[in-house]
Amino acid sequence: MPFPSVPAALAAALAARGYAEPTPVQAAVLVPEAQGRDLLVSAQTGSGKTVAYGLAIAANLIGDAERLGTAGEPQALVVAPTRELALQVARELDWLFDGAGGRIATCVGGMEIRREVRALAQGAHIVVGTPGRLRDHLERGTLSPGSLKAVVLDEADEMLDLGFRDDLEEILDSTPPERRTLLFSATLPKPIQTLARRYQKDAFRIATADAREAHGDIDYRALRIAPSDVEIAVVNTLRFFEAGAAMVFAATREGVRRLHASLVERGFAAVALSGELSQAERNHALQALRDRRARVCVATDVAARGIDLPDLGLVIHAELPNDPEVLQHRSGRTGRAGRKGICVLLVPYPKVRRTESLLRAANVRATWMDPPTAEAIHAQDEARLLDSIGEAGDEREAAKALLAAKPAVDIAAALLRLQRTRLPAPEDLSDSGPAQRPGPAGDPGQARPGFEDSVWFRINAGRNANVDPRWLLPYLCRRGHLTKRDIGAIRIFDRETRFEVPRAAAGKFAAALRKSDTDPDVVIEPAGDRAEPVRAMRRGPPPGAQPRHARR
Repeated sequence: MPFPSVPAALAAALAARGYAEPTPVQAAVLVPEAQGRDLLVSAQTGSGKTVAYGLAIAANLIGDAERLGTAGEPQALVVAPTRELALQVARELDWLFDGAGGRIATCVGGMEIRREVRALAQGAHIVVGTPGRLRDHLERGTLSPGSLKAVVLDEADEMLDLGFRDDLEEILDSTPPERRTLLFSATLPKPIQTLARRYQKDAFRIATADAREAHGDIDYRALRIAPSDVEIAVVNTLRFFEAGAAMVFAATREGVRRLHASLVERGFAAVALSGELSQAERNHALQALRDRRARVCVATDVAARGIDLPDLGLVIHAELPNDPEVLQHRSGRTGRAGRKGICVLLVPYPKVRRTESLLRAANVRATWMDPPTAEAIHAQDEARLLDSIGEAGDEREAAKALLAAKPAVDIAAALLRLQRTRLPAPEDLSDSGPAQRPGPAGDPGQARPGFEDSVWFRINAGRNANVDPRWLLPYLCRRGHLTKRDIGAIRIFDRETRFEVPRAAAGKFAAALRKSDTDPDVVIEPAGDRAEPVRAMRRGPPPGAQPRHARR
């Protein structure tokens, strides 16, 4: 039997859902040593932990009976950090306990509280809710904790990070002391361990994976792009990988609004999730993703906590996170429950080194690659079209008539054209940037490696305008889509500054300058092979205008 010691009704529900064998965390909560004990569990997102704690508390709720009794005061309470996760947990427990006659009630912020009060009054076996709303019901007297046999804290580390410690302590203090307490957390920092020591007794410790271990079912890709190409890189990444569903992460609400509008304008079926949306709007967006009316979700980190979408095969980090745990949390939306997923990080040139450090801190190995071009996307379209062609079936006679009327190559071209017109068009990207070069040579009098053949540019500001390399370098990298290593010598004069760029990168640099020409007071233009102003070369450098080699 793949699920030992599981009530028959739950075993049937698992079989109907296609569960051939338990995941590691599900198997761990069913071992004899875990039966009837408090549990302290660390498991990765997407590991099947909702079903795991559903199975763990089943014995407390059903016992030796075949079905649950009449619903009255709740026997189990599940606390989750966000509305979306709480509603998702309720859906999972609903199908798991449906055959056993289980009734699940939800209590989450942003929903109509009177409806929740009526549901609690009618009786429920399991209540799932967010900390603030559950505390509200306890204080109102509409949630009776006296019959609770088990309390589950799901994603406990997230709840503490979001500031719910006081709510959790009030909830736990109101429950019977003999209850089981099951604490599930991706990581176990000191605050979690302190909470466990206070509210658990002889807890059985379960760790199904190293907290720093990268998700093995996710293929990480890092794409080096121009800073101005983020939006079109998102478009091309979505088109290249063509996942059943995709999630695009932005750092701010404004970033979500901008990316969502850009994708909708280009023809993607996309929805947005951010903290500024009402609960009804968020529910509508999630439902559109679940019933396949939308295929792309653009979200902030907070809005996407705990979301599990069907067929989510692609995660795109349009804006990079600052924290390795956030990287893993975002990425963990895909590659769940044994399914494979792809995670793409869009990395602007100046952030390559920072991204490498982030990946190391998250214990993630990513394959660096160029962003998909329009040609590569069209090739993928052709390959997918070939894969989709099966037996002709009832259309065989019509196909013969078409072949008699038109050459086969014309029919194939029309079919490919029809497929492409149904999809958003790929975009043309800027160059992915010059290759990273070694640092400057030790002798400032020698040309740096990579600058043996270079072009000089001039900027119409110099010493009189307080030009300083500490300001100039980031400015040039931002305007021209270069890295610091791609800028050679900088020479600052009284009224202008000249700097060196490898000839191989000069054309792309000039094109990027034209695209980003938003500052009319600052003019950057080619200066050919001249490292000094014409006047200085003809008359000799006056005492106050000696060039300063700011960087070699």
